[in-house]
Amino acid sequence: MTTNTKFHKLVLGATLLLGGMVGCSEDFLDRPPLDAIVDANFYKTDDQILAASAPLYNIVWFAYNDKASHGIGDARGGTLTSGSYQLENVRFNTTGETPENGTSWRAFYNVVAQSNSLINNIDAFAGEDVTERIKNHGIAEGRFMRGLAYSYLVQNWGPVPIITNNTALLQDTTIARNTEESVWQFIIKDFRYAVDNLPETAVLNGRLTKWSAEGMLAKMYLTKAGVGGSRNQSDLDSAAYFAKRVIDNSGASLVENYEDLFKTANNNNIETLAALQWTYNAGQAGAWGAQNSVQAFLAFGSEITGFGDGWGGDIGASKWVLDLYDDLVFDERRKATYMFPGDHYPYITQVPPGGSAQELRVPARSIEGGREYNTRAWVKKYVVGRPEDNAGKVVQQGTEINTYILRLADVYLTYAEAVLSKNPAEALKYVNMVRARAGVNALTSVTWQDVFEERIKEFAMEGQAWYEFTKLHYYDPAKAYDILSSQDRGTFRIYADKIPDPTLWEIEIPDSDTSPRYFDVNASNFLIPIPSAELSRAPNLRKPAVPYDFSVEN
Repeated sequence: MTTNTKFHKLVLGATLLLGGMVGCSEDFLDRPPLDAIVDANFYKTDDQILAASAPLYNIVWFAYNDKASHGIGDARGGTLTSGSYQLENVRFNTTGETPENGTSWRAFYNVVAQSNSLINNIDAFAGEDVTERIKNHGIAEGRFMRGLAYSYLVQNWGPVPIITNNTALLQDTTIARNTEESVWQFIIKDFRYAVDNLPETAVLNGRLTKWSAEGMLAKMYLTKAGVGGSRNQSDLDSAAYFAKRVIDNSGASLVENYEDLFKTANNNNIETLAALQWTYNAGQAGAWGAQNSVQAFLAFGSEITGFGDGWGGDIGASKWVLDLYDDLVFDERRKATYMFPGDHYPYITQVPPGGSAQELRVPARSIEGGREYNTRAWVKKYVVGRPEDNAGKVVQQGTEINTYILRLADVYLTYAEAVLSKNPAEALKYVNMVRARAGVNALTSVTWQDVFEERIKEFAMEGQAWYEFTKLHYYDPAKAYDILSSQDRGTFRIYADKIPDPTLWEIEIPDSDTSPRYFDVNASNFLIPIPSAELSRAPNLRKPAVPYDFSVEN
């Protein structure tokens, strides 16, 4: 399914209006953008409201999606490793100076600021020609995205400031952190508003719906359930309730072929419940940040991107995640997520140095004793190929592949985890539906560990693995530390039995290998420290967190 052209025009048009405002602030306490579109005369029609909310689907998320999403979501989560890239995240030594730390913090508060601007400007300036339906829709989009940003903030940094009024922020030098309980209450309220005010059918292809909000609300309740130190059954029941509503009523279904989920031509497919909507910008002035730049960092070489990017030759799967797969040959998720030597991708063009165009057959870069191997299982997911593979819509550091926020498989596994203790048979049913699509055998019983491992395999390289650990950490920190500390993040070799057309691979650690493999994770390095620059500018962030005053909430 292709992306709606009208929506892309709205996104790009609003992006150009934003110009350099989004992301230009050096820190969220310095100069957060006051308005996504500052002209009060702009909010006079339904189309203008939709144009004002369009940047929430891409440009405000760019700085996080660019490198930090996989650096935090996958490297810290253990599904990505490297000997040279984002080592502080790979090795659990993220500091206040780590680039992805500051980038993420500022990106999330930029989303918060832009969402606040949209919400407040619609309230203040919506003209009489704006329908109540679209007015509430625009506010609901802002609250959905704000709630999502705060879910990342609280899971990465713990207590953080809740901000709803950008103007007050500029005048307030005493911004304080709010308790985790307060932040989670705030998140739930934002998503509940979105549930009540988004339509069952998208107003434009790719826009949020009631089912987007209910699915995310289910995920939020599932994580919130552990915040008190043990899993709250009422929250688990709420997670199950909203997840099942999405399953039964949304009309979404699993895409038949897992690999098809990550082709640009299948943006906004039948499984998609919410996604960032990136646009092909072809280098237009002012449009930087509306594109998906991930391929540039993760593709193993320029021969499959067509440009001078493709810097991911030393980035790939950890041995820990590869060991989770039931079968490296038959689990279809492995090939769709990580490249092994000899893998064939007929829909991606490869132009080897000095060679001619051919279908991608992943090269083996080393040989020893007649056996060909690679030292990285390169990343495939979100690597979509060259311009000729994507109707011309690829540029240097830019593709149009959507970034999933929520897909139906996530709702299935959210539901399974939420009902596991009460109804294991129902949990087993939905875990096996996900496994069936992947081409692996059904389980005969299901445990928490089964659901956890299924989530890791299903969403590897989608920036989610780390948030499985933050969810677990709320109610069983010792288990979270143990799993993370036991992950093998070192170097290995992947041998193919033959090239081309391998039928078997073997993963081995050579006797000569001295790469660091395991990294201790504990209470001192689990949460990410607040960026040093933010602490310097706002010393109150060092003070104990306080409950949020919901009587002043917007």
